[in-house]
Amino acid sequence: MSQLKDKLGKLKEFKVPLLILALGVLLMLFPGSGGPEETAEDADGLLQQALACSQGVGEVRVILSENGVVVVCDGAENAKVRLDIIRAVSAYTGFGSDRITILRMADRAESGAG
Repeated sequence: MSQLKDKLGKLKEFKVPLLILALGVLLMLFPGSGGPEETAEDADGLLQQALACSQGVGEVRVILSENGVVVVCDGAENAKVRLDIIRAVSAYTGFGSDRITILRMADRAESGAG
């Protein structure tokens, strides 16, 4: 009987942390804040905006899929710009550099000739 009292006494010491833990688990079971979920287009747009603000990138288009990311931009011929883009995209998406492709955007004159 005294062992049971000892165990109950020890449990009382952890009453507040256990209560906080249980409350945290309950909160995780509820869905998010009810705000709009981020769609793939939103993610593409956010990444595109961030890259467009980066030095040397220039005009940029981003395609984001489950398998990887394709970035088409004016500054793709510059190795430092490509590396910066790969680092930024990798940080944002979690993809490794083998799943990120950087392509040079066609000149306006080239794209019109066909």
